[in-house]
Amino acid sequence: MAERNFPFTGFSSLAIHAGHEHDPKYAHLTPIYASSTYVFDDAEQGMRRFSGEEPGYIYSRWGNPNMTEAEEKIAAMETFGVHNDQGSQMQVKAILHASGMAAITTLLLANLTKGDKILSHFSLYGGTQDLMNRLLPSLGMEAVIADLRDLEKAEDALKQHPDVKMVYLETPANPTIQCVDIEALSTLAHRYGKIVACDNTFATPYLQQPFRFGADFVVHSTTKFLNGHGTLIGGVLLGKDLEFMNTHATKIHRMLGGNSNAFDAFLLVNGMKTLEIRMERHCHNAMDVATFLESHHAVAKVNYNGLPTHPDHLLAMRQMRHAGAMLSFEMKGGLEAGVQLMNQLKMCTRTVSLGTCDTLMCHPASMTHASVPREDRLKYGISDGLIRVSIGMENIADILNDLEQALH
Repeated sequence: MAERNFPFTGFSSLAIHAGHEHDPKYAHLTPIYASSTYVFDDAEQGMRRFSGEEPGYIYSRWGNPNMTEAEEKIAAMETFGVHNDQGSQMQVKAILHASGMAAITTLLLANLTKGDKILSHFSLYGGTQDLMNRLLPSLGMEAVIADLRDLEKAEDALKQHPDVKMVYLETPANPTIQCVDIEALSTLAHRYGKIVACDNTFATPYLQQPFRFGADFVVHSTTKFLNGHGTLIGGVLLGKDLEFMNTHATKIHRMLGGNSNAFDAFLLVNGMKTLEIRMERHCHNAMDVATFLESHHAVAKVNYNGLPTHPDHLLAMRQMRHAGAMLSFEMKGGLEAGVQLMNQLKMCTRTVSLGTCDTLMCHPASMTHASVPREDRLKYGISDGLIRVSIGMENIADILNDLEQALH
């Protein structure tokens, strides 16, 4: 077993070993700690743990060994090779949640109060968009949406809305795969005294590390590529202000009750060990699929940052290791053609979600973004004929053959 201070030189080694501690019963893998609560040697120990004087587990809503291992592994991956302003290895705190939406909820409610605004951009995950449109206004908060790919427009929004407290980014964005410049927006936001949060679900820490570019918080739906097998629901919130994360953010998380559990954390840990090799195959296949779709007569447009024709191609290549495994495309025949395509699939899977080993296809307008008003969808580039694809790890010839026969 690798020592905790072993200097890993590669991402895969880190993904396999980081966060793991030697089991006192000598189990190779951390066992599933299916216990709701933890006992104390004496009353005084219980008092010390509740007061924070002594580390240790108390109640599984607050954490357990499986959740700790997952948190430390994700934190290590998001900061691998990333240094703070003093030149030291950056340290961040991760809090595992029951879902990506739970992590986003903790992020927002821990940072925003009545009267605050959040600045974000077009094309966000439908659940995030819904939260901003429905929940935040009821709490006296407001979302400001602007084209953050244009720094002048971003700065204009900050000037016009001085009560913006957080700039919230999702890059690549769902489902248009647009990218925003994390470093430039972080620099701009910090100049105006704002905090920056970034949803890194589509990219994963293997392809992109928002902390490297100045983000203050990172969120993931761990359901997706981090787990990689579609066997759990989970999310994580990471922050580089350790005091804030260990106190206020932790308190909000525990009060809201959106905690993960031992079994999902166990599955997540084992899924993350193969993240690098999975993403390499996902990305290789995605590039081939995007190239195939771009030249197909039935396809009007392909949204994939790996294509030189995509407007965010150069930005994506600057802040990502690879353009990723997600793409979307427009059918020339609109909604009717998209439905026909989906119904003709023989191997690719018709479903929502993403990041599993198989290729998943969905229709955002009627599925993942059905709650977003049509006028907003169209403004954000989510047309009635848009198809979103999470490219899997199957043999590329089989993916292309299935798409070809469905498009025929």
